[in-house]
Amino acid sequence: MDLRQLRYLSALARERHFARAAESCHVSQPTLSARIRQLEDELGVAIVRRGQRYEGLTPEGERVLAWARRIISDCDALIQEASAQVAELTGTLSIGVIPSALPVVPLITRTFRARYPGVFVQALSISSIEIQRRLDDYSIDGGITYLDNEPLHHVRRLPLYREGYVLFTPADGPLGERAAVTWTEAAEMPLCLLTPEMQNRRIIDEIFQGIGATPTPEIETNSMITLYAHVRSGHWSSVMPQAMVDVFGVPEGLSALPLVEPDLRHDIGLVISDRDPPTPMARALLSICESEHLRDGLGAARLDRQGLSGNPQ
Repeated sequence: MDLRQLRYLSALARERHFARAAESCHVSQPTLSARIRQLEDELGVAIVRRGQRYEGLTPEGERVLAWARRIISDCDALIQEASAQVAELTGTLSIGVIPSALPVVPLITRTFRARYPGVFVQALSISSIEIQRRLDDYSIDGGITYLDNEPLHHVRRLPLYREGYVLFTPADGPLGERAAVTWTEAAEMPLCLLTPEMQNRRIIDEIFQGIGATPTPEIETNSMITLYAHVRSGHWSSVMPQAMVDVFGVPEGLSALPLVEPDLRHDIGLVISDRDPPTPMARALLSICESEHLRDGLGAARLDRQGLSGNPQ
């Protein structure tokens, strides 16, 4: 058994296609297939369910895959750790980020790159469920996600800021001149919201249910940018995190009004695997997020509770 066999297996599970997996590993398809068969022979179990095409892994193969991913991650971490002893940290930092937290990510990545210029940073917009899954299979180094709304497993967590909510609505609409808006009033507006599998949407739905309101969104999307674009069209309103105001501002003709009754906030923070010791990338990311400089920046990014308007003065 060698590390290449484990990398080939991991690639196959990721790509779910022999040819694509071989291409991603820069080997021929027969080479990849043969090395995985060698791994099966050495372990004495069938790993891949084979037919005319890739059909997935056997139950035994899923267990082997979990170990393979852990071994690959440990090996990569060892290489990073050894390299960092004689030179600056290099490699790729991969961060999973819930869509509502994307506006604050540049504060983290900018600070990280300033301290670790040899590291390439990859920030992925994914759901909270996907962040947990990718931490479990070691395909990301950390995640920026909700800390207090749904269970998190096998992670270390660091609170970063509290997410509040505003209603983006046309400035010339029935609520546009208000200083604040209740959730009950927001439920009566023509809304565009995130899709139900997104945790931000589940939080919003729980708030509406808690006050006995049943909004009927006219538009659903899994993209914050798409939400923002629909609101800018001037027809729809949307419940968005406060951070959207700080990064994109309030377009002319719109208002961003704090949502009250109830005035709820949720903790957003960094999560990394609870493995000990943490990987060098995860440890570096944690050190950046713990820095006072970053916390000052996150504090400045919070929207005050006064209504904001995009109307020209």
